[in-house]
This record gives sequence, C-alpha cells and structure tokens, in this order.
Amino acid sequence: MEKPAILAVDDEPSVLAAVGRDLRKHYGAEYDVRRASSGAEALETLQALRLEGRDVALILADQRMPQMTGVDLLHAALDLFPTAKRALLTAYADTDAAIRAINEVRLDHYLMKPWDPPEEKLYPVLDDLLDDWRANHHPAFDGVRIVGNRWAADGHRIRDFLARNLIPYRWLDIETDGEAQQLVELAKAKTLPLVVLADGGVLERPDTPLLAERLGLHTKPAFETYDLIVVGTGPAGLAAAVYGASEGLRTVLVEREAPGGQAGTSSSIENYLGFPVGLSGADLTRRAVAQARRFGAEILTPLEAVQLTTKDGYHIVALSDGSTIASQALIVATGVSYRLLDVPGAERLAGAGLFYGAAITEALSVTGEDVFVVGGGNSAGQAALYLARYAKSVTILVRGKSLADSMS
Repeated sequence: MEKPAILAVDDEPSVLAAVGRDLRKHYGAEYDVRRASSGAEALETLQALRLEGRDVALILADQRMPQMTGVDLLHAALDLFPTAKRALLTAYADTDAAIRAINEVRLDHYLMKPWDPPEEKLYPVLDDLLDDWRANHHPAFDGVRIVGNRWAADGHRIRDFLARNLIPYRWLDIETDGEAQQLVELAKAKTLPLVVLADGGVLERPDTPLLAERLGLHTKPAFETYDLIVVGTGPAGLAAAVYGASEGLRTVLVEREAPGGQAGTSSSIENYLGFPVGLSGADLTRRAVAQARRFGAEILTPLEAVQLTTKDGYHIVALSDGSTIASQALIVATGVSYRLLDVPGAERLAGAGLFYGAAITEALSVTGEDVFVVGGGNSAGQAALYLARYAKSVTILVRGKSLADSMS
C-alpha cells in the first residue's frame, strides 16, 4: 500500500519550503508529503492522486493566495477527498474567514503564522487531526479499477480476463456509481470501458494484449529456443510444465486467454487428486502457476500459437504477435472450447447478459436477480450452486431427459 498523502499549499516559496521541511521531518516516515505553490497546482496534484487511487489524509493550505484562496481550494477538494482533514494557515487578519470556513468547508482547524516552534504550535494540532483521520479511515482500493456499463460486452471481456489471470480489480458501473462518473471526468475519457491502473494510468477500451502489457504480464518470449514448449495452460499443460521444468528443461507455456483453462473458471473442483475437500478453479490455477514458475517455467499470456512447422528435428511455433519459438519437445494441451448457444440473439448478447463459463466473474453483479444456467454437466451444476449464493433464484435448463446421464 502506498503511504497516504499530506498536501501543503502556499504561494510564498520560503513559507512553502519551511512547512514542507517541518512536515517531512515529523511525518515523512508514515506519510507522502507533497507541496504545491498555488491552488491550481494543488488541484492538479489532488486529481492525480485520485486517479491513482491514493488516500489524502490532510490538506494544509494558506488562506491568502492569488486566483484561489485557501478556503476556495479546500471547498474544491471536498469532492475529491471528502474525508481528508482540512487545516488553514492564516494571519491574524484572516481569522474571520477561517471561522466562516468551519461551516462552509467543514474546516477542522486553523493555524496562525508563524508556527515556530513546530513542536508546540504545529505538530500537536496535526497529530490530533491525523489520529482522528486514521481512526475513521477505510483504505482505498489500490488495484485496477474498471469503469463501464454492465451490459457492454467489452466490460465483461476485461473483467473476465483480469479474473482468470488472478489480477484483483474493482468494477464501477457508470450508471449507478458516483465514483465511476468522477473517474471518467478526471481522465477526460471519451470511450468506455475505462481501465484505471494502480499507477494512475488510464486505458480506454483496451484490447487484451495492450492491457496485459501494461499490467506487467509476460507477453514476449525471453528466448528463441526452448527444451519444451507447452501450448495451453489448463491443469494438463501446467502439470506438464511443472514436470519438465523440475527436471531442468527450459520450459515455456503459451496461453491465448488465461492460465487454468476451463478448470480455472470453475467455482468448485472436487475430483482433483490431492484435494479431498475440493478447491476453486482459481485456487488450483494459482497453486499450479506458482509451482511452475518456482521451477523456472515461463508463461506467455495472452499469446496464441497460430502455426506449427517442423524442420531439422525442431518444432517451430509461430505466435500471434509475429514471433516464433522452437523446441525439440512440444506438448499440445489445448483442452476444449465452450460450445456456443445456437439460438436467435445469442451472438448479439454474448458478454452482455449471456455469458459462457463466467459464474465467478459475474456472480456479484446478479445479486438479487433471477439467473438461468443452460447445461446439464458438472460445470453447469457448479455454476448454479455458486450463483445461488448471490442470485434471487437460479434455474437450470437441461436439454437432456435428466441430470443423471451428464452430471457426476
């Protein structure tokens, strides 16, 4: 977690340097002390911190600044950081404005200049304000945030990619969430879904390879030649990589979507060796990926193996980014793809109300609603049980005569 910020604002360079020095001396170990020389610069700093998902604990602003007074700045900052403590630096003549600000901007305290010695006139006041802030503070989510419309297929695509790659994220619905609308305004975004990264970077409707690259996923092969190439990272592919890498083979896995394959989307797996009480697909994937990487296996995602040729005893695999890798040993463990629902309108609604194997990704969004699960196999049963934790009702639509022939 990044340290919460303290922002000091004053248009006089010598005063700003002095207050910044005193704040860093006493609070630098626990807080990120920032400085701004005007109200406009302070607002830019606060907007950047908001986009980054950072917390601001305290804003200490001088009252007498050109273009924007301290009270005006604190008023403008209310929408960005409503829980931040607000303190005003004033001269004796500004006390009336400070007293009015207690009601107008919920001013927490005003301090008279000069504040020397800070041990007596500055730190005790700010210590009390910061203690109060910490006692009532709920840390901001510091991961990836996605802003979009619930019924947009691109939003589901991004959520599903992050969930299956075990990357924490927070979904914000543009129609119902005030924070979502604020992030769109701060980012000046024109297209949704909007992805706000942990470092404050923004991506508008990104494709999967770009998103993966910005998130730091391994999207480029480190070598041209390997001892073992495994295409597919379901349980079979991950197991093969573990066995190969543990024997010292230079091993690479190629995955077009996310590690875990179809099993990775399962809410409950009870028939996998070594887990008598069962585990989720995400948990199995996390363990297997960690084990493969521990032995030095390289996982490329999202990259697709698009062509295979053999020459001089080497298998040459062409990848979707235009690069090629080669090895003497190749294992193809591509598993299965979901059969698409062949009914009118299914193609148009895919990812926008009709989802394939996305029970975990979409569970929270169906809270209190009616859900239908099409299928009679194990995946359908697991999805129905998981969705029933959140949905108002879950109905399984089975095309066979009963569940007995297809569900264990």
